[in-house]
Amino acid sequence: MAACFVLWLVPAIAHASIERFAVIIGSNRGQPDDQDLRYAESDASHMFEVLRDLGGFQPANMVLLRDENADTVLRTLITVNDRIRTATSLPDGQALLFVYYSGHADAEDLHLGETRLPISQLAQLARGSSATFRLVVLDACRSGSLTRVKGGKIRPKFELPGERMPEDGLAFLTATAANEDAQESDELRASFFTHALISGLLGAADHDKSGEVALDEAYRYAYEQTVRTTSRTLSGTQHPAFRYDFRGQGSVVLTRPEAYANERATIRVPREYGVLLLRDAAEGAVVAEVAAHAPQRSISLRPGKYFVRARADRVLYEGLLDARAGAVITVDTTQLQRIEYARLIRKGQSSGGLAHALELGARVRSTLGNAQTACLGAFIGYALDTEQLGARARISACTSSFDNSYVGATTNAYDADLRVYRAWDISLLTLELGLGGGLSLFTQDLATRGEASNRKTLVPFVALGGGAVLDMWSATYLTLDAAAETHFMRLRLDSTSPAQPKSPPSSGCTCRSAPDIISERQVPRLLRERGGQPRPLDLASGACN
Repeated sequence: MAACFVLWLVPAIAHASIERFAVIIGSNRGQPDDQDLRYAESDASHMFEVLRDLGGFQPANMVLLRDENADTVLRTLITVNDRIRTATSLPDGQALLFVYYSGHADAEDLHLGETRLPISQLAQLARGSSATFRLVVLDACRSGSLTRVKGGKIRPKFELPGERMPEDGLAFLTATAANEDAQESDELRASFFTHALISGLLGAADHDKSGEVALDEAYRYAYEQTVRTTSRTLSGTQHPAFRYDFRGQGSVVLTRPEAYANERATIRVPREYGVLLLRDAAEGAVVAEVAAHAPQRSISLRPGKYFVRARADRVLYEGLLDARAGAVITVDTTQLQRIEYARLIRKGQSSGGLAHALELGARVRSTLGNAQTACLGAFIGYALDTEQLGARARISACTSSFDNSYVGATTNAYDADLRVYRAWDISLLTLELGLGGGLSLFTQDLATRGEASNRKTLVPFVALGGGAVLDMWSATYLTLDAAAETHFMRLRLDSTSPAQPKSPPSSGCTCRSAPDIISERQVPRLLRERGGQPRPLDLASGACN
């Protein structure tokens, strides 16, 4: 779980003085029985940056609390309220208070380390503030009790007419409904809710393309994105909730990306892609995301280098962008590296966790021990890939032969095998090394002027192999692999036993029984034994004609 939110109000009158105050709280630690979070404190830091850069908050009016106890949070809120009281006592003085919390909670309390802060007390401090508008954002488990208790409902959209700030207002925004858990994402390195909310505030939520992100736009975007992404998790769908109470007419604007365009970089995203942006490199912190369905395709970022990951239905594109101040940069997939999702999963960048594929191909096997030609054939298989390991099962067949003046044979091999392998991605190739085994059925059909019985032999084998995989187009890839196989079988080259006489029969010819294989190199010796005259052999009886 984690949390984050941003906010900024546009003054109702151009000359009105509106000071913006923020108390931002993040705590990875909870009660002793709470599992430590990973991203609550980093989400709070990210929120601090967005509020400062795009929300109009002055650093002197902002407090970032990380891993602090309940008493420190209470005293900070009271101190900030005292400063707000001073600011609003001036003629035309107006103030905004934004309170954000990311961390552990239950339906009653926030868990700040081993201490607890009642949610009702936090709400009371917000209501009692003299700020013109107060907004409380909670990204925590069961935080929806704050909106439920006050009669709030999940609202995907609401309208705020006009351009003025409300004369008085209070809003609560929570990451979950009353009985739900807030969820973090290792891929995003953030909570689902805070990540969606910050992405919206950076510009993705600007539904009317006005250059400003209003409260209703930010909430609608965060709600839809959180529901969509958490619907695919094991924990189930997470539903953000919102309750508001405004007196007077006004428009609450949270961020103004367009107003800071000269100081920041504007990234534009093609409509058919969802784009994730990370700072500096693929291992960097996630900065923002533009969902594939978002009506606004531009976001505002600090100048710097960003790693962009653009997702389509079946393929992903990755690469670096150099974002300069004042520049407008369109993500161009032709300048990025194309990566299929099977390869993406091995790189640990997909929430699916598993890729699978049907394989078809041709195979060439070296000459079998009872043949003269290579064994040519084909295979069909099925492969499964995880982040680093994979497995494939194949059924294959090939055929080879030998032939001489006395006997010919066709040998077929039918294999069923399973291989487990380890994969490494290197540039455009994926290299594999694996170990496996299976069963082979060999059949041998003999052709002769005498009589000979056909054979069938089922034998086990083991194999050590490696291969290279090249991503092609759509969901297609090309694989070249090789394996060394050891078969455990008896190969009969000569049926003559030591007990048989070694001298030839009186007829002057050498007799051989049906299981023998006669190769071309045996013919000269046989002709010499027969006085240079070829004679047909009756292989069934072993007698010479």
